[in-house]
Amino acid sequence: MFILVINPTKLANNWINLQPVLQRHSIYMNKKFTKILKYLLSALLAALLLYFSFREVEWADFVAGLKGCRWGYIILSMAAGALAFWLRALRWRRLLIPIDDSITRITTFNGVNIGNISNFVFPRLGELVRCGVITRRSLPEDFKHPEHKKASYDKVLGTVVLERSWELLVMLLLLAVVVVGGFERFGGFFVEQIWTPMAQRLDFSVWWIVAVLVMGAACGSYLLWRFRRSNRLCRKVWDIFRGLLQGFSSCLKMQQKWLFFAYTALIWLTYWFMAASTVWAAPFLADLTIIDALFLSLVGGLGFAVPVPGGIGAFHFIISLALAGIYGIPMEMGIIYATLSHTSQAVTQIIFGVGSYAYEAFRK
Repeated sequence: MFILVINPTKLANNWINLQPVLQRHSIYMNKKFTKILKYLLSALLAALLLYFSFREVEWADFVAGLKGCRWGYIILSMAAGALAFWLRALRWRRLLIPIDDSITRITTFNGVNIGNISNFVFPRLGELVRCGVITRRSLPEDFKHPEHKKASYDKVLGTVVLERSWELLVMLLLLAVVVVGGFERFGGFFVEQIWTPMAQRLDFSVWWIVAVLVMGAACGSYLLWRFRRSNRLCRKVWDIFRGLLQGFSSCLKMQQKWLFFAYTALIWLTYWFMAASTVWAAPFLADLTIIDALFLSLVGGLGFAVPVPGGIGAFHFIISLALAGIYGIPMEMGIIYATLSHTSQAVTQIIFGVGSYAYEAFRK
């Protein structure tokens, strides 16, 4: 016969010791659930946009259109995409050199490629992942404390914010030039398909919401600065913000600043050539000019701004909408162009992303 003796004091102590573990597990599970929910919503949005894009497609015409394409031009487009990855790496390195001049071209190239492939998992994840690639390869500020990197994560993230902000600004400026320069041709698309529907859905109260958000951000920034030394949380957030600011201001310390702008011009030329090559690959787009190809490249960039994995669905939807609304091209033909353009670049990103990941994994 066995008698089970329970020591209440020991049981209480074990429960107290177990509580932090349970709390950490609960926080981890909540974060994991939030990430899964965000991904599911993002994937659902992509599937919805794909449905609206492909719902009117005649599949026999779609397959016949694909068979009639000139695949040599698609190879050219993919080669231009690979060149764009390298140019983006060179431009990004210009921002990283003032922070840590030991960062090599191949490291930034791998960071760009790994970031690209990460965006297929979850939108915008790639911007965070490529920062980690750089920080991992950065030299320490003091070799006695190797965990303190010259290119710390927050500083690198600041350069990414600067680079993406600059890229968005250039895209909007080019789009404005193309639309204004050819308003009779392109202006109607934006007025009828984008501006008018958006204006009908927005109410004047939205501007009040924006004003409140701006004021809230200003007050929050002041409180953060005011209590940056006395409050532990504010000090932590302030250190992160300061690192971001240092990375963002790295453009002021760049040597040979003209190289940054030259790389930007070359990057957009490759984007333009990618779109033009895909247009040349499709015989049913023979009437389109290189200006039309530039417009499609810029409009496609807006599709990638939608928070869906790899721009899937959003790119197809906006491109087919533009081709139908401006040029009167049937939806199934527009979908062929969008599919050729998106899939060829996705394959290029996957090839280089996997190669760069393998390189970094086996690199000492």
